[in-house]
Amino acid sequence: MIPSTPRRRLLVLVLAATAISACTAKTETPKAAQAPAVNVVQPGAPGQGSKVLPAGEVPRAEGQEHTDADVRFMQGMIRHHSQALRMTGLVAGRSESKDLPRFAKRIEISQQDEIDQMVRWLRARLQEVPSVGSGAGHDHGGGEPMPGMLTEAQFAELEQAKGARFDRLFYEDMIQHHMGALTMVERLFGDGGGGESEINQFVTHVDGDQRIEIDRMRALLAKLNG
Repeated sequence: MIPSTPRRRLLVLVLAATAISACTAKTETPKAAQAPAVNVVQPGAPGQGSKVLPAGEVPRAEGQEHTDADVRFMQGMIRHHSQALRMTGLVAGRSESKDLPRFAKRIEISQQDEIDQMVRWLRARLQEVPSVGSGAGHDHGGGEPMPGMLTEAQFAELEQAKGARFDRLFYEDMIQHHMGALTMVERLFGDGGGGESEINQFVTHVDGDQRIEIDRMRALLAKLNG
């Protein structure tokens, strides 16, 4: 049976309204699904506070590449860690305590592992890998000694010491050495480095690890002096 004219007109109007409603819903759905813009907390460099950035100013880390400052840092830190291994190599036969040999072994393992990481990082980016045998205290390409590096006179004094005197000198010298590493981290960020995700993770780990070890050495040194 064919509907009467008024009913047919009503049916047409209902169908048209339904179609318009559907089109409107499709158009507005993406807008409703969009998340509101929020502020983002950006962590600072190791030892520094965080800051709040508007959503539109958040940097995209995935596109960042390593810098010359990153390369210099890695090359320098390999030499820096190498000297720490030279220091731990003096412990056997000189220290008479139980604490120092265990602590020195921890430093030896962690810093050798970090040297291996830095070597892989440099090779993956086709950069020069410095020799780690001598523990030379100069920046890549020569120049001023790196922060915290021991002089040969300090090494001679450490080599000649034994017992409690050796332990005391070792802690004092290694604290100096670790503090120098923290300065190198600060300089890296000051030079615009540390933005690449891999090196940022590595540097953050080094900074945190060195701070923990400094606190531990200060406690052991106070125990020794007490």
